Amino acid sequence: MADQVELFYAPQTRATGVRVLLEELGAPYKLNVLNLKLGENRTPRYLAVNPAGKVPALRVGEAVITEQVAIYIYLADLFPEKGLTPSLDDPLRGPYLRWFVHMASCFEPALIDRALKREEPPHSMSAYGSFDTVMESMRAQLAKGPFVLGERMTAVDVLWGMGLRWGTMFGIVPEFEEFTAYIERFAERPSVVKVLQEDQNMAREQEDAAVQAGVA
Repeated sequence: MADQVELFYAPQTRATGVRVLLEELGAPYKLNVLNLKLGENRTPRYLAVNPAGKVPALRVGEAVITEQVAIYIYLADLFPEKGLTPSLDDPLRGPYLRWFVHMASCFEPALIDRALKREEPPHSMSAYGSFDTVMESMRAQLAKGPFVLGERMTAVDVLWGMGLRWGTMFGIVPEFEEFTAYIERFAERPSVVKVLQEDQNMAREQEDAAVQAGVA
């Protein structure tokens, strides 16, 4: 890698999973930490990186990548020697991409509708079908093995490990046995332990800074 990986970051956000993935890849990276409580994600400088003002965002050389699924796929492909991405001719490549997109197009929209107590759209118009269908589909997939793709861990497990963890913490995702066992295994990984602990410390420091600035 000639170009440094720079991750625009805020603790306890979707960017947390990206940092876990970088740790799993053993990739060198630079953290560009933003304090969302101070509005650092709404400055002209950061909006030039991501006009939505959201994290994560990634910069590698001249390339800027936003949207968490795109970032996961990009990073795993950037370090193929780490074995966290199936090659293009691997039969697992299709299912690997499927479950990445399922998170963005089905799982998260279903969770948001449920969290906001919004009525589900008609099945014929819904991007995800129904909340129960989304949950049962993932439940069935995780019943096949310890990882999303069965016996092999890939980058998509970091995405789902974080997504299911957050969803159950907030009481939105049902606590199916398949989900809880998967989350417990994921939470024991050294990369997860390290990043979540550092996130707690970082979040505390940012809260203190916001209090001192009178915006907390």
